[in-house]
Amino acid sequence: MRREVTDLADVWQDDWCVFLLGCSFTFDALLAEKGVPVRHLEQGCNVPMYKTNRPLKSSGPFAGNLVVSMRPMPATCIDQVIELTRPLELAHGDPVQIGSPEALGISNLDLPDYGDAVEIRNGEVPVFWACGVTAQHAAQSSRIPLMVTHAPGHMFVTDLLIDDLENADL
Repeated sequence: MRREVTDLADVWQDDWCVFLLGCSFTFDALLAEKGVPVRHLEQGCNVPMYKTNRPLKSSGPFAGNLVVSMRPMPATCIDQVIELTRPLELAHGDPVQIGSPEALGISNLDLPDYGDAVEIRNGEVPVFWACGVTAQHAAQSSRIPLMVTHAPGHMFVTDLLIDDLENADL
């Protein structure tokens, strides 16, 4: 049975454990502030996310493939984007793939597995980051009897600032 809740207080069990995963949404505002276009923000939609052919290192019943988010970037901004995102390891850090979606097993950028397709303009390159939906996908694949997770595009919110995340040892 699948059910969505906005507050865990009514369903919480004392024997649960919690994992908080970083999200690439963390750096979207930083990119925009530095003049780098962030298409899903421009288009008012969710970032496109894709299942890949890159296997994860399994742990017990948890296995599967990496899920990535994609942002089209002007080719002239790629070095800046890497420089801005690399220090943010808790928010997925630098890209895992630049261009060549087929190297990730992605055959059609217009058909994301999660989120919404976005326009890719002339002179832009698809840039891919590891995505927090990876853990959700691995947990679903494990067929564990109960799991509480985020909905793609709706992440945990904290009071940490982006400056707190640069090379953080939290």
